[in-house]
Amino acid sequence: MTVRGLITDWGGVLTTPLKETITAWIEADDIDPDAYKLVMREWVDQAYAGDGAVNPIHGLEDGSLSPAEFERLLAERLRTRTGTPVPADGLLTRMFLAFEPVEPMYDALRRVKSAGVRTCLLSNSWGNTYPRELFAEMFDAVVISSEVRLRKPDPAIFHHALELIGLSPEECAFIDDIEHNVRAAEELGITGVHYVDATSTVARLEGLLGISLS
Repeated sequence: MTVRGLITDWGGVLTTPLKETITAWIEADDIDPDAYKLVMREWVDQAYAGDGAVNPIHGLEDGSLSPAEFERLLAERLRTRTGTPVPADGLLTRMFLAFEPVEPMYDALRRVKSAGVRTCLLSNSWGNTYPRELFAEMFDAVVISSEVRLRKPDPAIFHHALELIGLSPEECAFIDDIEHNVRAAEELGITGVHYVDATSTVARLEGLLGISLS
């Protein structure tokens, strides 16, 4: 079936990679990297375990935990390299301060939408400030996890996005930098595109959509 709709993640796809962003924050705030890795490994594994357990990442993404409470819980587990506490207030803002837009992806999405392909942003929010003033020219619909009380990889959030753009799973492709989310979309019949870089992703989209994006 012809791909008539495109659903895409935001952080790590339309922004610079999460790893680079977090590294910049760790250096700027003098965070002990081992402490950060320990808590993130634990929380991320729990968040994607699929066993129904709720943890801080899960709660932050589906809106059941406030960003301020997440900041408090994370700050409790962190230390600077010199062993001092990490301020909780504004922690999420500082974490993602180095996010920069990936302009080739923004340009590609504008061309995709202009070509008549239905487009939707589907983002697991970490209390992020989104450039919403740019979304109208790129997206027909926007789904932010904390606003709809659902999160990827829950099938329900994919079905919600599909409903908003009025297409079936088989008519859509989905881009994400987290392979687990891509596999979840594919299980529903959506064509998965695992984002590694803009160049390869744009080339893949040109093949799927049959339009030039360069």
